[in-house]
Amino acid sequence: MKVTVVGAGAVGASCAEYIAIKNFASEVVILDIKEGFAEGKAMDLMQCASLNGFDTKITGVTNDYSKTADSDICVITSGIPRKPGMTREELIGINAGIVKDVSTSLLEHSPNMILIVVSNPMDTMTYLAHKATGMPKNRIIGMGGALDSARFKYRLAEALGAPISDVDGMVIGGHSDVGMVPLTSHATRNSIKVSEFLSEERLEQVAADTKVGGATLTKLLGTSAWYAPGAAVSGMVQAIACDTKKIFPCSTYLEGEYGLNDICIGVPVVLGKDGIEKIVDIPLSDAEKAHVQASAEGVTKTNGLLNL
Repeated sequence: MKVTVVGAGAVGASCAEYIAIKNFASEVVILDIKEGFAEGKAMDLMQCASLNGFDTKITGVTNDYSKTADSDICVITSGIPRKPGMTREELIGINAGIVKDVSTSLLEHSPNMILIVVSNPMDTMTYLAHKATGMPKNRIIGMGGALDSARFKYRLAEALGAPISDVDGMVIGGHSDVGMVPLTSHATRNSIKVSEFLSEERLEQVAADTKVGGATLTKLLGTSAWYAPGAAVSGMVQAIACDTKKIFPCSTYLEGEYGLNDICIGVPVVLGKDGIEKIVDIPLSDAEKAHVQASAEGVTKTNGLLNL
């Protein structure tokens, strides 16, 4: 199993580290345009191998896509990160050109790859990858909901005073501060609805805190977060590589599902060896349906800024 991560910044390096530590891939290639940067990150990570007990080979390369040839899974993290006060949508001008070039270059050397898009604005960048490559919809996946759901579960556990292992919850919709739809009606603590423990007002606060999870960290850190995004990607990569059939909320191209067409947006999917193996239809309340529709309208508006 060969995995390529494009972008050796904080998110890309965290992806590579978590994938390597889990020891399911034979090789991870890190590619970056900055001379020697990916090579340095790879060397540093390889020097962790004996300490962390993994045998995955990690290779760094500078802008040489031939070294990514025959990758099974490719991850695009490259692009400029958010700064305090920036929205994900403000990144579109620069990141669109990067994602288009990177996705087509990867496809040239790995025609059977499954592609995971992390670059922001993530739903629009996933849509762009579809249009730029023409790959089957099941093989292009946007990482947004997996991260947002992790942040949702963190906030739920905080509100409940419970260990996170007790908590389950999911965020669908667009990967943006206003587009996320935390499904509080489906969230549980050990199979018991969280509404049995928390007031409606407290659940609304949990949802609000979840939506600004990325912005909160950007304000604190001065740049985008990297640990949780890297962990979210590694979980998705492992589900595909190991054919686990796990359900993740991911940005996927919809053709009528959830009443939406010609858009990439977060919905629950089954991930396995073929990428997205099934889009899972879950019942939504009228309010949740309205939130998803509003989120889709926002994503469509951002998609309109692409020069397709």
